[in-house]
Amino acid sequence: MSAVLQGAPISTFDLDVVHSTDRKNIEALLAALEQLEAYYRTQPAKRLRPHISHLSSPGHQLLMTRFGPLDLLGAIGKGRDYEHLLAHSVQLEIEPGVTIRVLDLNTLITVKEETAGEKDNAMLPVLRRTLEERSKKQ
Repeated sequence: MSAVLQGAPISTFDLDVVHSTDRKNIEALLAALEQLEAYYRTQPAKRLRPHISHLSSPGHQLLMTRFGPLDLLGAIGKGRDYEHLLAHSVQLEIEPGVTIRVLDLNTLITVKEETAGEKDNAMLPVLRRTLEERSKKQ
């Protein structure tokens, strides 16, 4: 979503969120997940729901919600957690009065290079070109 909101012409079907593992945040996140009817995608028939211990880990929680796929990530790339990534994020107003934080394109590219999955490698040229175009405009 970060790339799309910053002008990259790519498609995405899920939302990736690197969340704070602070206990208060996790409790709020669990309440939100309850409202979203979130459950693990890996065993959809069992409709297993995340717990505090799951969200406290650096692992990836691959969930399905009533609105679609949601990936909650304790850390990405080479162990980059919420606290580390916060300094590498930008705030974007997605509608009047609604502002969110997303990774800046430089950091997103770095993380994609670190993970080097097939999908990530295919996306890298588009992300680099988008960053180049944005740099020209500034």
